[in-house]
Amino acid sequence: MLIGVPKEIKVHEYRVGLVPSSVREAVAHGHSVLVETRAGEGIGCTDADYETAGAKIAASADEVFARAEMIVKVKEPQASERQRLRAGQVLFTYLHLAPDRAQTDDLMKSGVTAIAYETVTSAHGGLPLLAPMSEVAGRMAVQAGAYCLEKTHGGLGILLGGVPGVDPAKVVVLGGGVVGTHAIHIALGMGAEVWVLDRSTEVLKALWRQFGRPLNTVFSTRDAVEKHVLAADLAIGGVLIPGATTPKLVTADHVKRMKPGSVVVDVAIDQGGCFETSHPTTHADPTYVVDDVIHYCVANMPGGVPRTSTFALNNVTLPYVLALADKGYKRALHEDPHLRAGLNVHRGHITCHGVAEALGYPYREPLDAIGN
Repeated sequence: MLIGVPKEIKVHEYRVGLVPSSVREAVAHGHSVLVETRAGEGIGCTDADYETAGAKIAASADEVFARAEMIVKVKEPQASERQRLRAGQVLFTYLHLAPDRAQTDDLMKSGVTAIAYETVTSAHGGLPLLAPMSEVAGRMAVQAGAYCLEKTHGGLGILLGGVPGVDPAKVVVLGGGVVGTHAIHIALGMGAEVWVLDRSTEVLKALWRQFGRPLNTVFSTRDAVEKHVLAADLAIGGVLIPGATTPKLVTADHVKRMKPGSVVVDVAIDQGGCFETSHPTTHADPTYVVDDVIHYCVANMPGGVPRTSTFALNNVTLPYVLALADKGYKRALHEDPHLRAGLNVHRGHITCHGVAEALGYPYREPLDAIGN
């Protein structure tokens, strides 16, 4: 199979679909890899590094999209990229379609087979291709929040960990999954007062066992969300329903009643965000203010640390890239129900329940869509 790796074009997105060591593995499996020139410069990998690994270098994205049988990316295809996709081509990347009707419509019209990293599952019920980026984003959320809390950046002027004799900041984490766990780890490490809210008592028990008494665990109800978000200096949204739009746990009225100068970091923004006042921002212009509350809602947070993020992502995506290339997408999807869960769009059909429900489109069962 000819695998194509274009240079990412989303604003301040420096990650890349495959690193040179992954290219070398694909070539060793008998495949060809076409990498757009300078695609890896954001992670410190040169065209020469890719050529040494066995890749061919393409002069343009047009060449990569025109020739490749499978496109491997990081972020969802932008409008200009979607126009280059064609029927029969496989697209393997993050998609986050539920809040993005325009992208969904374009993918359906293209006839492409679109497999989303974020809905591939594991035997244990996890999301293995989303997890490493959630780990990065959870850790970055605390960094970003601490930065925004500084007075010069519009915040309350609070040091996250306080100092002897002065209270630390109160950090409230909504959701105790991968994002939440890693946000808690960093926030506790910085000395903050940390509270986590989750609807699963098993999750709360696991977090209690992991972090001990310094972490405050709360069963999530409307009352609990309101009480703790209104008292927060930094509120972090880490809620996820795979493939579906994120529920709005924090209303505009809640935000209006939060402390002036407090900070919201909505990591769930890729799936629509869990704060009613959230809308996507970019690394170039990451924050905005609603009712004196700073909102940080960058939709590709891990892109800010692209080298760490890309290598972490390739550790988990490479086996699936090889499976799709070695077996072809039909056989690979038939044989692996967890990879099949990643199929979101196939030849004009929506094959992910969450996306179909969020956008009001008919759902088609993946095996029925791809046939024998």
